[in-house]
Amino acid sequence: MHVNIGQVLTNRARRDPRMEALVDLASGERFSYGAINARTNRAANMLIDQGVRPGDRVALLLMNGSAFFECYFACAKIGAVAVPLNWRLVVDELCYILDNAGAKTLVFDTDFAPQAEALHAGGKTDVQTWLQVPADEALAVFARNYRALCEDASAAEPEPGATGDDDLYIMYTSGTTGLPKGVVHTHATTFWALLTMTPTIDMRQGDRFSIVLPLFHVGALAPLLLTVYGGGTSVLMRNFDPALMWKVTAEERITVTLAVPAMLGFMLQVPLPSPDAYAQLRWIMSGASPVPIALMDRYREIGIEIHQVYGLTECCGPGCLISPQDAMQRIGSTGKAFFHTDLRLVDADGRDVPPNTPGEVLLRGGHVMKEYWKNPEATAATLKDGWLHTGDLAIMDEDGFVTIHDRIKDMIISGGENIYPAEIENVVLQHPDVRECAVIGIPSERWGETPLVVAVRANPDVDEASVLRYCDGRLARYKLPKAVEFVDAIPRNPSGKALKFELRQRFPGPAPE
Repeated sequence: MHVNIGQVLTNRARRDPRMEALVDLASGERFSYGAINARTNRAANMLIDQGVRPGDRVALLLMNGSAFFECYFACAKIGAVAVPLNWRLVVDELCYILDNAGAKTLVFDTDFAPQAEALHAGGKTDVQTWLQVPADEALAVFARNYRALCEDASAAEPEPGATGDDDLYIMYTSGTTGLPKGVVHTHATTFWALLTMTPTIDMRQGDRFSIVLPLFHVGALAPLLLTVYGGGTSVLMRNFDPALMWKVTAEERITVTLAVPAMLGFMLQVPLPSPDAYAQLRWIMSGASPVPIALMDRYREIGIEIHQVYGLTECCGPGCLISPQDAMQRIGSTGKAFFHTDLRLVDADGRDVPPNTPGEVLLRGGHVMKEYWKNPEATAATLKDGWLHTGDLAIMDEDGFVTIHDRIKDMIISGGENIYPAEIENVVLQHPDVRECAVIGIPSERWGETPLVVAVRANPDVDEASVLRYCDGRLARYKLPKAVEFVDAIPRNPSGKALKFELRQRFPGPAPE
């Protein structure tokens, strides 16, 4: 496939130069497609001037903003490989990724100057060129001024430096177990993701998409690319704030957005605006973990459709999506596979399971990753016979609707019965005095494992007995949790998934018998 993702921006700017492309809420800047493409070209030519060549990895330690947009598309245009960095990581973790990726250039926001200084002083990476996106503060002594260098560079379109099967970006997984793995996507796999999303997602030219997830996450990067491809406006937020989400939705006339379930919950804990403030909002897409049914019901009551999506970094985002016409009738389902996406559910022996039987989700399509960077063993274990083995458990009904349960490793086996934590979480979250929860398995001398509920109180008076009583009669006897632990917050990764391995370390059991 002869395609360069940077040319998606080039073509959009050629066709719609005056259309608003990007709103950077933190800086207050607004850009048309013509303007942001010119800035991207300057960034691309600046990187060439700094010695960046096709195939070189360029790491991005950047918040959501115009600099990230420019650098990502600049790398695409010239054939460099973007490496978005999770800025929530500590210096040692960032150092590992930079070293693993072999990045020789790092572009960083002034907000992250302390981390950059520590990385520079440590001398354990291959980074030679340090480019700082300045604010009012002085530049680090070892860094060059990204903005000044861009202003001195040409705004002419650079010659495309990559196409098709050439690497486009490496996105490191959150590393919930072991070291993070670098997911490699090419220009072709990313373009296939756009071809996959366009006929599946209810996106329209002129849509305004607010993006609050960090752009180092595929749940933010995929909507950004789709909005450029489809001719819409991306409204970038740097941090999640529930009241601000409603404010931005009203003031920016947001038509579509994406929020993980935890965010959806927080948005209901602040005063809601009048329905007129979000009347133009057609839907909120939500994923990263199953959306509790109680939460979807609450949004339905205020007239907002929640479209549950299932996807992975390894497939550039798209897996399954509930369609608008099915969203209200099949609450809890992630719908059917995206266009150009094959999906199977298999048992432990790789055999297809019958309808309504749990199985591992396997995906196949042009948007599946090329490989894990420098990790052939993990690649071979995940990509088998052309199928992506996701490690996720789901059921599919006779009509092809998929409901995601849990990660295989999170399934609880109690007395020989399989228990899916999401089933228990859905019940507990309907308790009026519980704000958040996660369910893990803990050792049981009698049953092998039993469920433990880890919960965040919405009412300080709620106790363990109240939660256990609430579950009784709403769950099969063998699924009933035996204990409840209360915490101030559920630990989550940047995509909103509960870090259950941390909870298992904190609450090792054993279960009360």
